[in-house]
Amino acid sequence: MPRPSTVLALNAGSSSLKFGLYRVDDLRAQILVSGEAQSLGEAASDFSVQNGEGKDVFAEHAGLSDHAEAASRILRYVAQGSWPKPQAIGHRIVHGGPHCRDHMLIDAEILRQLEQAAPLAPLHVPSALSVVRVSQALLPGLAQVACLDTAFHRTMPDVARVLPLPKMLRAEGIERYGFHGISCESIVRQIGANLPARLVIAHLGNGASITAVKDGRSIDTSMGLTPAGGVVMGSRTGDIDPGVLFYLLREKGLSSDEIETIVERKSGLLGISGISHDMRRLHDAAASNPDAALAIEIFCASVRKQIGAMAAVLNGIDLLVFTGGIGEHDALVRAKICDGLEHAGMIGPNAKTSGTIVMHSEENEQIAWHTRRIAQYPAVPPA
Repeated sequence: MPRPSTVLALNAGSSSLKFGLYRVDDLRAQILVSGEAQSLGEAASDFSVQNGEGKDVFAEHAGLSDHAEAASRILRYVAQGSWPKPQAIGHRIVHGGPHCRDHMLIDAEILRQLEQAAPLAPLHVPSALSVVRVSQALLPGLAQVACLDTAFHRTMPDVARVLPLPKMLRAEGIERYGFHGISCESIVRQIGANLPARLVIAHLGNGASITAVKDGRSIDTSMGLTPAGGVVMGSRTGDIDPGVLFYLLREKGLSSDEIETIVERKSGLLGISGISHDMRRLHDAAASNPDAALAIEIFCASVRKQIGAMAAVLNGIDLLVFTGGIGEHDALVRAKICDGLEHAGMIGPNAKTSGTIVMHSEENEQIAWHTRRIAQYPAVPPA
């Protein structure tokens, strides 16, 4: 058995940067230290750390301006600890674009191709690539691995992947890519030998997607070319009539940047409620605010419809998994979603085979597994 190796996983969100330092061997990934820099770019941004047992060991109001500064802070903290130093770094990259289809070692050419994919996920890819550059600058001798959210969905058949657009646009890579792939990989790996033939994964957080998994492979998913499509999300529209965008462009005189801001940052739960993108705040307000209550109902209906669509793709559901911040922690939302599915006989007591469970997606651990496999660094840590 190879000796354990140490991997640092860096997971960039739209306004956060999570990290986990792992000792990884052929059988397990042991967490040594983890943490998160949150609310980047805001005065209230903070940096917190937990030890291998999940206990808080450090916290500060860091005032971090962006992901690059957060990456520098995390790397300094990791370098000062008594744990083994990382031998490779794995980065979550939301979108690989048409050229980067699988998890891969980052070199100058791969970095250039990932930069070309940045317009397809502008809330995520530019910040993640800034983390890569800081890591390369501060730890130039370490292998850097891109772990792509889109990679899990490369197995989708053409009937799911191809968008109904002219062929010349499809040739340029305009197609359904799918996201939350690292989360889906983690769920599939954790289920292991008990993996059913027909699995639906509902990753519900500020970003949300529904994925149909057949025999461990993605065959359809709700997000499309970008992470803005699919179900209603925290501040994103999800699927929307393209005519709405034409109307805003022509009749309201909005620019493409203004429309993108509406679609990505001002819609979804935030837009419907007028209060917040945070489901917890909407629950607090729902009793006295009809718009907050409506936002919750629309979200649940949107998710329910997509689960139903994936059931049709799979010809039934053997297991429905809820994951993500809302999926794991909001029992009321899960109940509202499942109520309609139970009446349709897709899950619950009236279904012949299907069950529903809640699972925690170990994205950082999944990044560590991929990084160890791809980086091919020495099994024995350097002195």
